[in-house]
Amino acid sequence: MTTVRIPAGWPATEEQARAVQDELRGRVVLDEPGPPPGTGRVTGVDVAYDDERDVVVAAAVVLDAASLDVVAEATAVGRVSFPYVPGLLAFREIPTVLAALDALPCPPGLVVCDGYGLAHPRRFGLASHLGVLTGLPTIGVAKNPFTFTYEEPGVRRGSVSPLLAGTDEVGRALRTQDGIKPVFVSVGHRVDLDNACAHTLALAPKYRLPESTRHADSLCRRALQEATA
Repeated sequence: MTTVRIPAGWPATEEQARAVQDELRGRVVLDEPGPPPGTGRVTGVDVAYDDERDVVVAAAVVLDAASLDVVAEATAVGRVSFPYVPGLLAFREIPTVLAALDALPCPPGLVVCDGYGLAHPRRFGLASHLGVLTGLPTIGVAKNPFTFTYEEPGVRRGSVSPLLAGTDEVGRALRTQDGIKPVFVSVGHRVDLDNACAHTLALAPKYRLPESTRHADSLCRRALQEATA
């Protein structure tokens, strides 16, 4: 497990964090389709916190996109690097997530975040932030629609409906299993929305959440227990 220090010059206030978002948001690439679903490698990233002990742990788990077998994994632990502020959660997570990705023994390929990309009040969630900083193709697959609206997609696996900010489509509600609550997919960086949904379906053959997210969630929870034992 890699130990992470808060980077020098890391934003300490909401104003500073929003200024960073404003600076980086213009670097998001939206005109690339991304890697074909079911090919290469896909990496899930997730974080777990112990705010009382001021500890955050990140996990990165690499899967073979065709078989969904685990290829590699890494974890990192550090201090919580920013207060809890809705819309600015990436600033609590980015340093340890970057360290976990850096500790992988192989390239991560597409990165799937348990959170948001463009489906974010400032159109710059964790998936977009991480993509811009690393240059990797990224998508966000979230468990809830945050502040946005949608109509229920059809009950069958693969059904979608737009996730809307007013009249703008910022993502899609995607049914990954028949009759199960949808997940909320948004583009992060260097992937289009059709491909982001296709990747999510390919990663969720049995359960609501992608296997990448399930593995990363399990690993970071175990790592947090070890770090705080």
